Amino acid sequence: MSARLRHDALLACALAVLMTLAWGWSDWAHLSALRLPDTDDVVRLQQIRDWLGGQRWGDLTQHRLGPPPGLPMHWSRLADLGPAAIIAALTPWTGSARAELVAILVWPGMLFAVALFLIARIARRVGGGDIVPAATVVAAIAYPATTIFLPGRIDHHNLQVVLLLAAVVAVLHGGTRAAVLAGVCVGASLIVGLETLPILAALGAVMLWHWTGRGTAPLAAFGLGTIAALLAGRIAFAGDGFAFPACDGFTTPAFTAALVLASALPVVSILARRATDRPGRMLVAAATIVPAACIALMRAPQCLSPYGAVDPRLATLWLSHVEEAQSVFAASPATIVGYIGLAVVGLIATAWQAWRHRSAGWTMLALLLAVATAIAAVQLRGAYAAAILSAPGLAAAIAAARTRGGGWLIAAWLVSAGMLYPLAAAAFATRPAPAVRTTAHGDCGSAAAMRTLARLPRGIVMAPVDAGAWALAATSHRVLAAPYHRNAVGNLAAYRFYAATPERAARIAAALHVDYVMACANLPGADDPDSAAAALVAGGSVPGFVHRADATDGTMIFARQRLSGAAPTP
Repeated sequence: MSARLRHDALLACALAVLMTLAWGWSDWAHLSALRLPDTDDVVRLQQIRDWLGGQRWGDLTQHRLGPPPGLPMHWSRLADLGPAAIIAALTPWTGSARAELVAILVWPGMLFAVALFLIARIARRVGGGDIVPAATVVAAIAYPATTIFLPGRIDHHNLQVVLLLAAVVAVLHGGTRAAVLAGVCVGASLIVGLETLPILAALGAVMLWHWTGRGTAPLAAFGLGTIAALLAGRIAFAGDGFAFPACDGFTTPAFTAALVLASALPVVSILARRATDRPGRMLVAAATIVPAACIALMRAPQCLSPYGAVDPRLATLWLSHVEEAQSVFAASPATIVGYIGLAVVGLIATAWQAWRHRSAGWTMLALLLAVATAIAAVQLRGAYAAAILSAPGLAAAIAAARTRGGGWLIAAWLVSAGMLYPLAAAAFATRPAPAVRTTAHGDCGSAAAMRTLARLPRGIVMAPVDAGAWALAATSHRVLAAPYHRNAVGNLAAYRFYAATPERAARIAAALHVDYVMACANLPGADDPDSAAAALVAGGSVPGFVHRADATDGTMIFARQRLSGAAPTP
Protein backbone atom coordinates (compact mmCIF):
# COMPACT_ATOMS: atom_id res chain seq x y z
CA MET A 1 0.00 0.00 0.00
CA SER A 2 1.39 3.38 -1.02
CA ALA A 3 1.86 6.15 1.53
CA ARG A 4 -0.93 8.23 -0.01
CA LEU A 5 -3.33 5.29 -0.02
CA ARG A 6 -2.45 4.52 3.59
CA HIS A 7 -2.94 8.16 4.56
CA ASP A 8 -6.39 8.27 2.96
CA ALA A 9 -7.43 5.00 4.57
CA LEU A 10 -6.23 5.98 8.05
CA LEU A 11 -7.97 9.36 7.93
CA ALA A 12 -11.23 7.78 6.72
CA CYS A 13 -11.14 5.04 9.37
CA ALA A 14 -10.28 7.49 12.15
CA LEU A 15 -13.17 9.80 11.29
CA ALA A 16 -15.60 6.92 10.84
CA VAL A 17 -14.66 5.33 14.17
CA LEU A 18 -14.77 8.64 16.02
CA MET A 19 -18.16 9.64 14.66
CA THR A 20 -19.66 6.17 14.99
CA LEU A 21 -18.62 6.07 18.65
CA ALA A 22 -20.07 9.54 19.25
CA TRP A 23 -23.33 8.71 17.50
CA GLY A 24 -23.56 5.35 19.25
CA TRP A 25 -22.97 6.88 22.68
CA SER A 26 -25.59 9.60 22.14
CA ASP A 27 -28.25 7.09 21.05
CA TRP A 28 -27.18 4.14 23.21
CA ALA A 29 -30.50 3.89 25.06
CA HIS A 30 -32.28 3.09 21.81
CA LEU A 31 -29.55 1.10 20.09
CA SER A 32 -28.93 -1.18 23.07
CA ALA A 33 -32.63 -2.10 22.95
CA LEU A 34 -32.38 -2.63 19.15
CA ARG A 35 -34.58 0.41 18.52
CA LEU A 36 -33.08 1.32 15.17
CA PRO A 37 -33.24 4.80 13.60
CA ASP A 38 -35.75 4.00 10.85
CA THR A 39 -38.58 1.60 10.11
CA ASP A 40 -36.69 0.24 7.10
CA ASP A 41 -33.73 -0.64 9.31
CA VAL A 42 -35.85 -2.58 11.78
CA VAL A 43 -37.66 -4.51 9.03
CA ARG A 44 -34.31 -5.23 7.38
CA LEU A 45 -33.18 -6.70 10.70
CA GLN A 46 -36.33 -8.82 10.82
CA GLN A 47 -35.72 -9.98 7.24
CA ILE A 48 -32.22 -11.09 8.27
CA ARG A 49 -33.61 -12.84 11.35
CA ASP A 50 -36.12 -14.71 9.21
CA TRP A 51 -33.40 -15.82 6.80
CA LEU A 52 -30.97 -16.91 9.52
CA GLY A 53 -33.90 -18.59 11.27
CA GLY A 54 -34.58 -20.86 8.33
CA GLN A 55 -36.55 -18.89 5.73
CA ARG A 56 -35.40 -19.77 2.23
CA TRP A 57 -32.81 -17.58 0.48
CA GLY A 58 -35.21 -16.80 -2.35
CA ASP A 59 -38.21 -16.18 -0.11
CA LEU A 60 -38.25 -12.43 0.59
CA THR A 61 -41.82 -12.45 1.86
CA GLN A 62 -42.66 -10.89 5.18
CA HIS A 63 -45.09 -13.62 6.17
CA ARG A 64 -46.49 -11.68 9.14
CA LEU A 65 -47.16 -8.50 7.18
CA GLY A 66 -50.50 -7.79 5.52
CA PRO A 67 -53.23 -10.33 4.93
CA PRO A 68 -52.08 -13.96 4.46
CA PRO A 69 -49.85 -15.24 2.95
CA GLY A 70 -47.78 -12.08 3.56
CA LEU A 71 -46.05 -9.38 1.58
CA PRO A 72 -43.32 -10.04 -1.04
CA MET A 73 -40.74 -7.35 -0.27
CA HIS A 74 -39.05 -5.36 -3.03
CA TRP A 75 -35.66 -5.65 -1.35
CA SER A 76 -32.62 -7.73 -2.26
CA ARG A 77 -30.64 -10.28 -0.27
CA LEU A 78 -27.46 -8.51 -1.40
CA ALA A 79 -27.97 -5.82 1.24
CA ASP A 80 -28.62 -8.51 3.88
CA LEU A 81 -25.23 -10.16 3.47
CA GLY A 82 -23.04 -7.80 5.54
CA PRO A 83 -25.16 -7.59 8.70
CA ALA A 84 -26.14 -11.25 8.40
CA ALA A 85 -22.49 -12.36 8.20
CA ILE A 86 -21.66 -10.48 11.42
CA ILE A 87 -24.71 -11.86 13.24
CA ALA A 88 -24.11 -15.43 12.07
CA ALA A 89 -20.42 -15.30 13.04
CA LEU A 90 -21.01 -13.89 16.53
CA THR A 91 -24.25 -15.59 17.60
CA PRO A 92 -22.60 -18.86 18.76
CA TRP A 93 -20.30 -16.83 21.04
CA THR A 94 -22.45 -13.93 22.22
CA GLY A 95 -26.06 -14.93 21.63
CA SER A 96 -28.30 -13.46 18.96
CA ALA A 97 -29.21 -10.20 20.74
CA ARG A 98 -25.61 -9.13 21.33
CA ALA A 99 -24.61 -10.28 17.85
CA GLU A 100 -27.35 -8.10 16.37
CA LEU A 101 -26.19 -5.16 18.49
CA VAL A 102 -22.63 -5.53 17.19
CA ALA A 103 -23.90 -5.82 13.62
CA ILE A 104 -26.01 -2.66 13.75
CA LEU A 105 -23.02 -0.74 15.12
CA VAL A 106 -20.22 -2.21 13.01
CA TRP A 107 -21.84 -2.55 9.57
CA PRO A 108 -22.85 1.11 9.06
CA GLY A 109 -19.51 2.19 10.54
CA MET A 110 -17.59 0.01 8.07
CA LEU A 111 -19.56 1.40 5.14
CA PHE A 112 -18.99 4.93 6.44
CA ALA A 113 -15.23 4.35 6.53
CA VAL A 114 -15.29 2.97 2.97
CA ALA A 115 -17.38 5.92 1.75
CA LEU A 116 -14.98 8.45 3.29
CA PHE A 117 -11.99 6.60 1.82
CA LEU A 118 -13.60 6.65 -1.65
CA ILE A 119 -14.32 10.37 -1.34
CA ALA A 120 -10.65 10.89 -0.45
CA ARG A 121 -9.63 8.97 -3.58
CA ILE A 122 -12.02 11.01 -5.74
CA ALA A 123 -10.71 14.26 -4.28
CA ARG A 124 -7.10 13.20 -4.87
CA ARG A 125 -7.86 12.30 -8.48
CA VAL A 126 -9.64 15.51 -9.40
CA GLY A 127 -8.02 18.10 -7.13
CA GLY A 128 -4.75 16.71 -5.81
CA GLY A 129 -3.58 15.77 -2.35
CA ASP A 130 -4.01 19.26 -0.87
CA ILE A 131 -7.82 18.97 -0.77
CA VAL A 132 -8.00 15.38 0.53
CA PRO A 133 -8.16 16.12 4.29
CA ALA A 134 -10.81 18.81 3.86
CA ALA A 135 -12.85 16.65 1.47
CA THR A 136 -12.83 13.75 3.94
CA VAL A 137 -13.95 15.97 6.82
CA VAL A 138 -16.64 17.66 4.70
CA ALA A 139 -17.95 14.24 3.65
CA ALA A 140 -17.97 13.10 7.28
CA ILE A 141 -20.39 15.89 8.24
CA ALA A 142 -22.30 16.04 4.93
CA TYR A 143 -25.92 16.02 6.08
CA PRO A 144 -28.15 14.25 5.07
CA ALA A 145 -25.63 11.69 3.79
CA THR A 146 -24.46 11.25 7.38
CA THR A 147 -27.90 10.01 8.41
CA ILE A 148 -27.60 6.84 6.35
CA PHE A 149 -24.37 5.86 8.12
CA LEU A 150 -25.63 6.29 11.69
CA PRO A 151 -25.38 3.25 13.98
CA GLY A 152 -28.40 1.09 13.29
CA ARG A 153 -28.72 2.12 9.64
CA ILE A 154 -28.55 -1.33 8.09
CA ASP A 155 -30.95 -0.55 5.25
CA HIS A 156 -29.61 -0.39 1.69
CA HIS A 157 -29.13 3.36 1.06
CA ASN A 158 -25.61 3.45 2.52
CA LEU A 159 -24.53 0.44 0.46
CA GLN A 160 -25.86 2.09 -2.69
CA VAL A 161 -23.88 5.26 -2.01
CA VAL A 162 -20.70 3.22 -1.46
CA LEU A 163 -21.21 1.34 -4.74
CA LEU A 164 -21.80 4.64 -6.57
CA LEU A 165 -18.61 6.16 -5.15
CA ALA A 166 -16.64 3.02 -6.02
CA ALA A 167 -17.88 3.26 -9.60
CA VAL A 168 -16.84 6.92 -9.77
CA VAL A 169 -13.36 6.09 -8.46
CA ALA A 170 -13.01 3.35 -11.07
CA VAL A 171 -14.06 5.64 -13.92
CA LEU A 172 -11.61 8.30 -12.76
CA HIS A 173 -8.84 5.72 -12.60
CA GLY A 174 -9.34 4.76 -16.23
CA GLY A 175 -8.33 1.61 -18.07
CA THR A 176 -10.15 -1.56 -19.04
CA ARG A 177 -9.96 -3.30 -15.67
CA ALA A 178 -11.23 -0.25 -13.86
CA ALA A 179 -14.08 0.06 -16.36
CA VAL A 180 -15.10 -3.54 -15.68
CA LEU A 181 -15.07 -2.79 -11.95
CA ALA A 182 -17.18 0.33 -12.52
CA GLY A 183 -19.70 -1.73 -14.46
CA VAL A 184 -19.83 -4.38 -11.75
CA CYS A 185 -20.50 -1.68 -9.14
CA VAL A 186 -23.28 -0.24 -11.30
CA GLY A 187 -24.87 -3.67 -11.74
CA ALA A 188 -24.56 -4.45 -8.02
CA SER A 189 -26.19 -1.12 -7.14
CA LEU A 190 -29.13 -1.93 -9.42
CA ILE A 191 -29.53 -5.29 -7.69
CA VAL A 192 -29.68 -3.53 -4.32
CA GLY A 193 -32.22 -0.92 -5.46
CA LEU A 194 -33.09 1.63 -8.11
CA GLU A 195 -32.84 4.88 -6.15
CA THR A 196 -29.52 5.88 -7.73
CA LEU A 197 -30.43 4.72 -11.26
CA PRO A 198 -30.39 8.22 -12.86
CA ILE A 199 -26.92 8.93 -11.40
CA LEU A 200 -25.65 5.58 -12.68
CA ALA A 201 -27.12 6.37 -16.10
CA ALA A 202 -25.26 9.69 -16.02
CA LEU A 203 -22.06 7.79 -15.25
CA GLY A 204 -22.70 5.64 -18.33
CA ALA A 205 -23.24 8.80 -20.36
CA VAL A 206 -19.85 10.08 -19.17
CA MET A 207 -18.20 6.88 -20.36
CA LEU A 208 -19.93 7.22 -23.70
CA TRP A 209 -18.86 10.85 -24.09
CA HIS A 210 -15.22 10.07 -23.33
CA TRP A 211 -15.31 7.24 -25.83
CA THR A 212 -16.75 9.38 -28.62
CA GLY A 213 -14.06 12.00 -28.02
CA ARG A 214 -10.84 10.09 -27.62
CA GLY A 215 -11.60 6.41 -27.92
CA THR A 216 -9.63 5.73 -24.76
CA ALA A 217 -12.49 4.99 -22.38
CA PRO A 218 -13.13 1.22 -22.47
CA LEU A 219 -16.83 1.51 -23.11
CA ALA A 220 -17.32 -2.15 -23.92
CA ALA A 221 -15.65 -3.20 -20.67
CA PHE A 222 -18.00 -0.96 -18.69
CA GLY A 223 -21.03 -2.45 -20.39
CA LEU A 224 -19.77 -6.02 -20.03
CA GLY A 225 -19.06 -5.49 -16.33
CA THR A 226 -22.62 -4.27 -15.83
CA ILE A 227 -24.02 -7.20 -17.81
CA ALA A 228 -21.95 -9.70 -15.82
CA ALA A 229 -23.17 -8.25 -12.52
CA LEU A 230 -26.80 -8.27 -13.67
CA LEU A 231 -26.61 -11.87 -14.87
CA ALA A 232 -24.90 -12.95 -11.65
CA GLY A 233 -27.63 -11.13 -9.75
CA ARG A 234 -30.30 -12.92 -11.78
CA ILE A 235 -28.79 -16.24 -10.76
CA ALA A 236 -27.95 -15.47 -7.14
CA PHE A 237 -30.34 -12.76 -5.97
CA ALA A 238 -33.56 -13.10 -7.95
CA GLY A 239 -36.09 -14.09 -5.31
CA ASP A 240 -39.49 -15.71 -5.58
CA GLY A 241 -40.98 -12.31 -6.37
CA PHE A 242 -38.66 -11.60 -9.30
CA ALA A 243 -41.62 -11.65 -11.70
CA PHE A 244 -43.52 -9.01 -9.69
CA PRO A 245 -44.95 -6.62 -12.33
CA ALA A 246 -43.36 -3.42 -11.03
CA CYS A 247 -40.07 -1.61 -11.56
CA ASP A 248 -39.53 -0.98 -7.85
CA GLY A 249 -36.52 -3.22 -7.14
CA PHE A 250 -34.60 -6.09 -8.70
CA THR A 251 -37.58 -7.42 -10.64
CA THR A 252 -38.03 -8.73 -14.16
CA PRO A 253 -38.94 -5.30 -15.63
CA ALA A 254 -35.95 -3.56 -14.01
CA PHE A 255 -33.56 -6.39 -14.93
CA THR A 256 -34.77 -6.43 -18.53
CA ALA A 257 -34.48 -2.67 -19.02
CA ALA A 258 -31.01 -2.52 -17.44
CA LEU A 259 -29.74 -5.49 -19.41
CA VAL A 260 -30.91 -4.05 -22.74
CA LEU A 261 -29.30 -0.67 -22.06
CA ALA A 262 -26.04 -2.18 -20.78
CA SER A 263 -25.85 -4.47 -23.83
CA ALA A 264 -26.01 -1.45 -26.10
CA LEU A 265 -22.60 -0.20 -24.91
CA PRO A 266 -20.42 -3.04 -26.25
CA VAL A 267 -22.55 -3.06 -29.41
CA VAL A 268 -21.74 0.62 -29.91
CA SER A 269 -18.02 -0.01 -29.53
CA ILE A 270 -18.15 -2.83 -32.08
CA LEU A 271 -20.21 -0.97 -34.68
CA ALA A 272 -18.06 2.15 -34.50
CA ARG A 273 -14.66 0.57 -35.00
CA ARG A 274 -14.19 2.34 -38.30
CA ALA A 275 -15.45 5.71 -37.07
CA THR A 276 -12.37 7.68 -36.08
CA ASP A 277 -13.85 11.12 -35.34
CA ARG A 278 -16.31 12.29 -32.67
CA PRO A 279 -19.23 13.11 -35.04
CA GLY A 280 -19.08 9.64 -36.56
CA ARG A 281 -18.94 7.94 -33.19
CA MET A 282 -21.76 10.08 -31.82
CA LEU A 283 -23.88 9.12 -34.82
CA VAL A 284 -23.25 5.42 -34.22
CA ALA A 285 -23.91 5.84 -30.50
CA ALA A 286 -27.22 7.60 -31.10
CA ALA A 287 -28.26 5.02 -33.69
CA THR A 288 -27.67 2.27 -31.12
CA ILE A 289 -28.62 3.81 -27.75
CA VAL A 290 -31.93 5.37 -28.86
CA PRO A 291 -33.40 2.11 -30.24
CA ALA A 292 -32.09 0.27 -27.17
CA ALA A 293 -33.86 2.75 -24.90
CA CYS A 294 -37.07 2.32 -26.89
CA ILE A 295 -36.81 -1.47 -26.62
CA ALA A 296 -36.18 -1.21 -22.89
CA LEU A 297 -39.26 0.93 -22.40
CA MET A 298 -41.38 -1.36 -24.58
CA ARG A 299 -40.28 -4.39 -22.58
CA ALA A 300 -40.54 -2.64 -19.22
CA PRO A 301 -42.94 0.34 -19.41
CA GLN A 302 -43.34 0.15 -15.62
CA CYS A 303 -39.90 1.71 -15.25
CA LEU A 304 -41.26 5.08 -16.37
CA SER A 305 -43.19 5.21 -13.09
CA PRO A 306 -41.84 2.91 -10.36
CA TYR A 307 -44.68 3.90 -8.02
CA GLY A 308 -47.29 3.88 -10.75
CA ALA A 309 -48.83 0.68 -9.41
CA VAL A 310 -49.49 2.21 -5.98
CA ASP A 311 -53.18 2.63 -5.29
CA PRO A 312 -54.01 6.34 -5.85
CA ARG A 313 -55.80 6.51 -2.49
CA LEU A 314 -52.75 5.13 -0.72
CA ALA A 315 -50.50 7.55 -2.58
CA THR A 316 -52.59 10.43 -1.26
CA LEU A 317 -53.07 9.15 2.28
CA TRP A 318 -49.55 7.86 2.92
CA LEU A 319 -46.87 8.05 0.22
CA SER A 320 -47.22 11.80 -0.31
CA HIS A 321 -46.44 12.31 3.39
CA VAL A 322 -43.24 10.22 3.44
CA GLU A 323 -40.59 12.92 3.88
CA GLU A 324 -37.78 11.39 1.82
CA ALA A 325 -40.19 10.61 -1.04
CA GLN A 326 -41.48 14.20 -1.22
CA SER A 327 -40.47 16.72 -3.84
CA VAL A 328 -39.23 20.21 -3.04
CA PHE A 329 -42.68 21.47 -4.06
CA ALA A 330 -44.40 19.48 -1.30
CA ALA A 331 -41.85 19.70 1.52
CA SER A 332 -41.59 22.49 4.05
CA PRO A 333 -38.95 25.21 3.53
CA ALA A 334 -37.03 23.93 6.56
CA THR A 335 -36.95 20.41 5.12
CA ILE A 336 -35.82 21.69 1.73
CA VAL A 337 -32.94 23.69 3.19
CA GLY A 338 -31.90 20.84 5.47
CA TYR A 339 -31.95 18.24 2.70
CA ILE A 340 -30.60 20.00 -0.37
CA GLY A 341 -28.87 23.13 0.95
CA LEU A 342 -25.45 21.48 0.93
CA ALA A 343 -26.08 19.89 -2.47
CA VAL A 344 -26.88 23.25 -4.07
CA VAL A 345 -23.78 24.93 -2.60
CA GLY A 346 -21.69 21.88 -3.53
CA LEU A 347 -22.98 21.95 -7.11
CA ILE A 348 -21.98 25.60 -7.44
CA ALA A 349 -18.50 24.89 -6.05
CA THR A 350 -18.02 21.82 -8.25
CA ALA A 351 -19.28 23.58 -11.39
CA TRP A 352 -16.85 26.41 -10.65
CA GLN A 353 -13.97 23.93 -10.48
CA ALA A 354 -15.12 22.30 -13.74
CA TRP A 355 -15.26 25.70 -15.49
CA ARG A 356 -11.94 26.77 -14.02
CA HIS A 357 -9.91 23.65 -14.77
CA ARG A 358 -11.76 22.27 -17.82
CA SER A 359 -10.84 18.78 -16.61
CA ALA A 360 -12.77 15.61 -17.33
CA GLY A 361 -12.82 14.64 -13.65
CA TRP A 362 -14.37 17.86 -12.37
CA THR A 363 -16.81 17.93 -15.28
CA MET A 364 -17.95 14.39 -14.49
CA LEU A 365 -18.44 15.25 -10.81
CA ALA A 366 -20.43 18.35 -11.74
CA LEU A 367 -22.68 16.29 -14.03
CA LEU A 368 -23.26 13.58 -11.42
CA LEU A 369 -23.94 16.17 -8.74
CA ALA A 370 -26.37 18.01 -11.01
CA VAL A 371 -28.29 14.79 -11.64
CA ALA A 372 -28.29 13.88 -7.94
CA THR A 373 -29.55 17.36 -7.03
CA ALA A 374 -32.27 17.10 -9.67
CA ILE A 375 -33.33 13.76 -8.16
CA ALA A 376 -33.43 15.41 -4.74
CA ALA A 377 -35.76 18.06 -6.16
CA VAL A 378 -38.17 15.30 -7.23
CA GLN A 379 -37.57 12.97 -4.28
CA LEU A 380 -35.58 14.25 -1.32
CA ARG A 381 -33.81 10.90 -0.88
CA GLY A 382 -31.59 11.89 -3.82
CA ALA A 383 -29.88 14.29 -1.42
CA TYR A 384 -27.93 11.42 0.18
CA ALA A 385 -25.72 10.98 -2.87
CA ALA A 386 -25.73 14.69 -3.71
CA ALA A 387 -24.45 15.71 -0.28
CA ILE A 388 -21.49 13.36 -0.22
CA LEU A 389 -20.57 14.04 -3.87
CA SER A 390 -20.35 17.74 -2.93
CA ALA A 391 -17.30 17.14 -0.72
CA PRO A 392 -14.46 17.43 -3.30
CA GLY A 393 -15.80 20.67 -4.79
CA LEU A 394 -16.37 22.22 -1.38
CA ALA A 395 -12.89 21.13 -0.27
CA ALA A 396 -11.43 22.88 -3.31
CA ALA A 397 -13.37 26.01 -2.37
CA ILE A 398 -11.94 25.79 1.16
CA ALA A 399 -8.43 25.48 -0.28
CA ALA A 400 -9.01 28.57 -2.43
CA ALA A 401 -10.43 30.50 0.53
CA ARG A 402 -7.35 29.67 2.60
CA THR A 403 -5.25 31.90 0.35
CA ARG A 404 -7.61 34.87 0.84
CA GLY A 405 -7.53 35.15 4.61
CA GLY A 406 -9.20 33.91 7.78
CA GLY A 407 -12.63 35.42 7.13
CA TRP A 408 -12.95 33.71 3.77
CA LEU A 409 -11.73 30.43 5.25
CA ILE A 410 -14.29 30.51 8.07
CA ALA A 411 -17.06 31.33 5.60
CA ALA A 412 -15.98 28.47 3.31
CA TRP A 413 -16.04 25.98 6.19
CA LEU A 414 -19.44 27.21 7.37
CA VAL A 415 -21.11 26.74 3.97
CA SER A 416 -19.39 23.34 3.64
CA ALA A 417 -20.60 22.03 7.00
CA GLY A 418 -23.65 20.02 6.01
CA MET A 419 -24.75 19.46 9.60
CA LEU A 420 -25.38 23.21 9.97
CA TYR A 421 -28.08 23.33 7.29
CA PRO A 422 -30.82 21.46 9.20
CA LEU A 423 -29.91 23.39 12.37
CA ALA A 424 -30.20 26.71 10.56
CA ALA A 425 -33.44 25.65 8.89
CA ALA A 426 -34.91 24.57 12.23
CA ALA A 427 -33.97 27.88 13.83
CA PHE A 428 -36.04 29.83 11.30
CA ALA A 429 -38.86 27.31 10.86
CA THR A 430 -42.40 28.18 11.90
CA ARG A 431 -43.35 26.38 15.07
CA PRO A 432 -46.35 24.04 14.65
CA ALA A 433 -49.50 24.72 16.57
CA PRO A 434 -49.96 22.69 19.76
CA ALA A 435 -51.61 19.34 19.19
CA VAL A 436 -55.20 18.84 20.30
CA ARG A 437 -55.27 17.21 23.73
CA THR A 438 -56.87 13.78 23.84
CA THR A 439 -57.19 10.93 26.28
CA ALA A 440 -54.76 8.89 24.15
CA HIS A 441 -51.08 9.62 24.46
CA GLY A 442 -47.86 8.02 23.31
CA ASP A 443 -46.75 6.59 20.02
CA CYS A 444 -48.19 3.35 18.66
CA GLY A 445 -44.68 2.33 17.58
CA SER A 446 -42.94 3.25 20.83
CA ALA A 447 -40.81 0.83 22.82
CA ALA A 448 -43.35 0.91 25.65
CA ALA A 449 -46.20 0.05 23.27
CA MET A 450 -44.18 -2.78 21.76
CA ARG A 451 -43.36 -4.25 25.17
CA THR A 452 -47.03 -4.29 26.08
CA LEU A 453 -48.05 -5.73 22.73
CA ALA A 454 -45.37 -8.43 22.86
CA ARG A 455 -46.80 -9.81 26.13
CA LEU A 456 -50.18 -10.50 24.55
CA PRO A 457 -51.09 -13.85 22.94
CA ARG A 458 -50.20 -14.03 19.26
CA GLY A 459 -52.82 -12.44 17.01
CA ILE A 460 -53.54 -9.98 14.22
CA VAL A 461 -52.89 -6.30 14.96
CA MET A 462 -54.59 -3.24 13.51
CA ALA A 463 -52.23 -0.30 13.96
CA PRO A 464 -51.15 2.86 12.09
CA VAL A 465 -48.84 2.24 9.14
CA ASP A 466 -45.52 3.20 10.75
CA ALA A 467 -46.20 1.20 13.92
CA GLY A 468 -46.45 -2.02 11.92
CA ALA A 469 -42.73 -2.05 11.13
CA TRP A 470 -41.82 -1.90 14.83
CA ALA A 471 -44.38 -4.59 15.70
CA LEU A 472 -42.90 -6.97 13.12
CA ALA A 473 -39.51 -6.91 14.80
CA ALA A 474 -40.58 -6.60 18.44
CA THR A 475 -43.44 -9.11 18.60
CA SER A 476 -44.66 -12.37 17.10
CA HIS A 477 -47.96 -10.86 15.91
CA ARG A 478 -49.18 -10.42 12.35
CA VAL A 479 -49.60 -6.74 11.44
CA LEU A 480 -51.88 -5.57 8.67
CA ALA A 481 -50.18 -2.27 7.83
CA ALA A 482 -46.55 -1.17 7.47
CA PRO A 483 -44.80 1.55 5.42
CA TYR A 484 -44.28 -0.43 2.19
CA HIS A 485 -45.94 0.50 -1.06
CA ARG A 486 -46.70 -3.07 -2.13
CA ASN A 487 -48.88 -3.60 0.93
CA ALA A 488 -51.87 -1.81 -0.58
CA VAL A 489 -54.53 -4.14 0.87
CA GLY A 490 -53.27 -4.00 4.45
CA ASN A 491 -52.43 -0.29 4.46
CA LEU A 492 -55.76 0.74 2.94
CA ALA A 493 -57.54 -1.48 5.45
CA ALA A 494 -55.84 0.41 8.31
CA TYR A 495 -56.80 3.81 6.93
CA ARG A 496 -60.38 2.67 6.29
CA PHE A 497 -60.66 1.18 9.76
CA TYR A 498 -59.62 4.32 11.62
CA ALA A 499 -61.64 6.61 9.33
CA ALA A 500 -64.83 4.54 9.51
CA THR A 501 -67.57 4.87 12.11
CA PRO A 502 -67.03 2.58 15.12
CA GLU A 503 -69.71 0.18 13.86
CA ARG A 504 -68.26 0.04 10.35
CA ALA A 505 -64.75 -0.31 11.80
CA ALA A 506 -65.93 -3.30 13.82
CA ARG A 507 -67.13 -4.99 10.63
CA ILE A 508 -63.80 -4.28 8.90
CA ALA A 509 -61.93 -5.75 11.86
CA ALA A 510 -64.16 -8.83 11.89
CA ALA A 511 -63.62 -9.43 8.16
CA LEU A 512 -59.86 -9.32 8.68
CA HIS A 513 -59.95 -11.39 11.90
CA VAL A 514 -58.29 -8.60 13.88
CA ASP A 515 -57.46 -9.44 17.49
CA TYR A 516 -55.90 -6.16 18.65
CA VAL A 517 -56.47 -2.49 17.85
CA MET A 518 -53.87 0.14 18.80
CA ALA A 519 -54.73 3.70 19.76
CA CYS A 520 -52.37 6.56 20.47
CA ALA A 521 -52.02 10.26 19.82
CA ASN A 522 -52.48 11.50 16.24
CA LEU A 523 -54.31 8.47 14.85
CA PRO A 524 -55.19 8.85 11.16
CA GLY A 525 -58.80 9.96 10.84
CA ALA A 526 -59.05 11.29 14.40
CA ASP A 527 -59.99 14.77 13.12
CA ASP A 528 -63.43 13.36 12.18
CA PRO A 529 -65.48 13.25 15.41
CA ASP A 530 -67.63 10.41 14.06
CA SER A 531 -64.67 8.14 13.24
CA ALA A 532 -63.40 5.09 15.07
CA ALA A 533 -60.09 6.89 15.52
CA ALA A 534 -61.81 9.75 17.34
CA ALA A 535 -63.66 7.31 19.57
CA LEU A 536 -60.44 5.48 20.39
CA VAL A 537 -58.34 8.53 21.23
CA ALA A 538 -61.17 9.84 23.40
CA GLY A 539 -60.92 6.71 25.55
CA GLY A 540 -63.82 4.88 23.97
CA SER A 541 -63.70 1.70 21.93
CA VAL A 542 -64.88 -0.12 18.85
CA PRO A 543 -67.72 -2.64 19.21
CA GLY A 544 -66.30 -6.07 20.02
CA PHE A 545 -63.03 -4.74 21.46
CA VAL A 546 -64.01 -4.39 25.09
CA HIS A 547 -60.74 -5.21 26.86
CA ARG A 548 -57.78 -2.88 27.09
CA ALA A 549 -54.08 -2.99 27.95
CA ASP A 550 -52.28 0.33 28.49
CA ALA A 551 -48.61 0.92 27.80
CA THR A 552 -46.64 3.11 30.14
CA ASP A 553 -46.49 5.93 27.59
CA GLY A 554 -50.28 6.08 27.26
CA THR A 555 -50.69 3.95 24.13
CA MET A 556 -53.83 1.81 24.40
CA ILE A 557 -54.29 -1.68 22.97
CA PHE A 558 -57.87 -2.91 22.63
CA ALA A 559 -58.54 -6.66 22.40
CA ARG A 560 -61.43 -8.96 21.57
CA GLN A 561 -60.58 -11.42 24.31
CA ARG A 562 -60.13 -10.68 27.99
CA LEU A 563 -56.48 -9.96 28.79
CA SER A 564 -54.74 -11.03 31.94
CA GLY A 565 -54.79 -8.08 34.33
CA ALA A 566 -56.79 -5.89 31.94
CA ALA A 567 -60.17 -4.44 32.80
CA PRO A 568 -63.09 -3.84 30.42
CA THR A 569 -63.06 -0.41 28.81
CA PRO A 570 -65.33 2.21 30.35
